[in-house]
Amino acid sequence: MSTEQQAQEAHNRSFVGETKTKEYLTVIIEGQMFGIPILQVQDVLGELKVTKIPLAPPQVAGSLNLRGRIVTAVDVRKCLGLSPLEGTSKRMSVVVNHDDELYSLIIDSVGDVLTLHDKDFEQNPATLDLMWKSVSLGVYRLQGKILVVLDVPKLLLSLQHPN
Repeated sequence: MSTEQQAQEAHNRSFVGETKTKEYLTVIIEGQMFGIPILQVQDVLGELKVTKIPLAPPQVAGSLNLRGRIVTAVDVRKCLGLSPLEGTSKRMSVVVNHDDELYSLIIDSVGDVLTLHDKDFEQNPATLDLMWKSVSLGVYRLQGKILVVLDVPKLLLSLQHPN
């Protein structure tokens, strides 16, 4: 095989071996890192005034006005079976779009946007809490931490069909 053919073959292999990536906005809830697929994220907000909605499921914190649109605010801690945040800590919101409706996911804090390789994605571990498994797509292992990827549609569906 000529040097030119070897170079062409190596070039072809580099495209075949090219790994695909996905981007996630990382959020922290009770010290655990979660990832929200970046394509679902519309906005990141500081704490806003949330108006309570009578007879709403307990996971629904209420509604808020976002530039003239009424947005349902969802307390992700309650969706995950975690206790409410103690004290007067400021919480943040990640606005996501699902079925052309906006939802504000209330979380503890926002991290960075991470670009992760598909090859590093793993199924949910057997030890992951069942409630978390029901709203998770899978995990990434990152330098001693686990990033749990939230399945936003399933999280929002769980509001309509509580366990």
